[in-house]
Amino acid sequence: MSQAQIDTLAALFDTAADTLKADGTLPSDWQNNSQITRTKDASHGDFASNIALVAAKAAKTNPRALAERIVSALPENKDVRQVDIAGPGFINVFLNADAKFAVLSDIFAQQERFGLSDEFKGQKVQVEFVSANPTSSLHVGHGRGAAFGMSVANLLEAVGYDVTREYYVNDAGRQMDILATSTYLRYLELNGERVTFPTNGYQGDYVRDIAESVKAQHGTDYVHPFASIAADVPEDATFDINDAGEKVLLSGDKEAHIDGLIAGSKALLGADGYALFLNAALTSILADIKDDLNDFGVSYERWFSEKSIEAEIEPALQVLEDKGYLYEKDGNIWFKSTDFGDEKDRVVRRANGQSTYFASDIAYHKNKFDRGFDKVVNVWGADHHGYVPRVQAALTALGIDAERLDVVLVQFVALWRGSEKVQMSSRSGQFVTLRELRDEVGNDAARFYYVARKPEVHVDFDLELAKSQSKDNLVYYIQYAHARACRVLEKLASLGLSVDDAAGAEYEQLLDAPSEDELLKLLAAYPATLRRAATGYETHVLTNYLKELAALFHGWYDSNRILPVSVTSGDAPSADEMALMQARLRLSKAVQQVLVNGLELLGLSAPSSM
Repeated sequence: MSQAQIDTLAALFDTAADTLKADGTLPSDWQNNSQITRTKDASHGDFASNIALVAAKAAKTNPRALAERIVSALPENKDVRQVDIAGPGFINVFLNADAKFAVLSDIFAQQERFGLSDEFKGQKVQVEFVSANPTSSLHVGHGRGAAFGMSVANLLEAVGYDVTREYYVNDAGRQMDILATSTYLRYLELNGERVTFPTNGYQGDYVRDIAESVKAQHGTDYVHPFASIAADVPEDATFDINDAGEKVLLSGDKEAHIDGLIAGSKALLGADGYALFLNAALTSILADIKDDLNDFGVSYERWFSEKSIEAEIEPALQVLEDKGYLYEKDGNIWFKSTDFGDEKDRVVRRANGQSTYFASDIAYHKNKFDRGFDKVVNVWGADHHGYVPRVQAALTALGIDAERLDVVLVQFVALWRGSEKVQMSSRSGQFVTLRELRDEVGNDAARFYYVARKPEVHVDFDLELAKSQSKDNLVYYIQYAHARACRVLEKLASLGLSVDDAAGAEYEQLLDAPSEDELLKLLAAYPATLRRAATGYETHVLTNYLKELAALFHGWYDSNRILPVSVTSGDAPSADEMALMQARLRLSKAVQQVLVNGLELLGLSAPSSM
């Protein structure tokens, strides 16, 4: 059954519901939000509707009795052979034999557009994802947000949304100051200064590389004695390891120490000199991030600078002030986020006059909706879960419907090498980068395993499995199904033959095996699968579908010869053999097309040979 026919079936049930509204069985304002799903068991028909179960409460009757009235009210349709009631009130629909083949015609007519829709045409949505601080290369944890966010954006486009992919560049604030100061201290080391590097500084080799580039351009122009920078700076933290193997603070304060070094560096370098080190670090790391994501098949319509939002912070806070949602306490300015369900009020401006990161985020989200987006989707790491209520509170206080903001929290990734779990820390520099992961397992495996599970579920990334060529490696298994379909067509071409789509359509009634019936039903379910994956931000729904389609195809392929022995041996095939071959080739090509379509939405390749 094609998507158009599924829509027709839904319309039949809508008509039946209208009939029951007219006779008083259902309330006149009842909204039909039932679902039509394909059945797993052919004895239960081709599709099932849960309308009776959904409407029973409104009708004040039991679902099975209501199902009988719905069936009686269903209009006749040429594609429907039989309608039965099963279990507590499911309505099973059996199709006429011709109807199930319509999906093949749809696939060949629409090709790469099969499954796509214009349902949400005209609606603008922004998807913001990754947005990692530009303080180091992306690590394997960032990779999950990148693969997931890009796939969600692709899926939203597939159902008609006008999508803007956005990366929020955190190029302002304390973390950038720590990076700039770390770079400056490495620059001093390279110029012969004895530097005691802070425990809270960025220690990766990439910081030294950036400092090298500054030294190459400017020599000793910015050298100052380290002692002058560290003068009157609080003691750095010192640690010990206790008997339990835990890190224990002995003395000092690493946060106060790095803040002191930042202040000392700024004072000696001046605004221009300090900006040189900050911009050198930002430019280098941001370029690395952009290259990394581009090579991963992840692209953005906009890279949005946090610095660019600074002028909008005070106007946004003024709106909250005018509405009475700000107050002063202990010299700080607080937002009454508890008025909107948050667990506590939040500081938006500190006593020293500096606005907080949260204040920047309020302005940024106001800016998003001011740009005219109907919906905003934020893909954040799971460690940001406590941040969601306060952002929603701020939007509500600003007079923006918080329901227009969806936040998807993506859980962490654990990378395993054999039985050893790899630890990651961007400050120490001891982390596995996304680039290293891609080099080891490839883009396709990385992207697939990042999106193959629900975002709220942790991912244990098995490197050996991702590289294996077996059915246990799901991405290989799916791509191999596509390659097998290609191989048949290549073999056919080598024999001087081709697929005759007209003949395939003429003989498709020969596809009467149970496995062929299952393939047809699954192909017909692809558009609905895309819609569910897109509207629910559930990339795993598509990966599960592709896995099921590949498994059905492999089983069918292994049990049925597509090219008769007579064809491959060079003998003249019989008319019956040719007819069955064309029918099976038609089905094989349809599976091939849907696999390509689905893999492309996930950013994966569809190799023709493996």
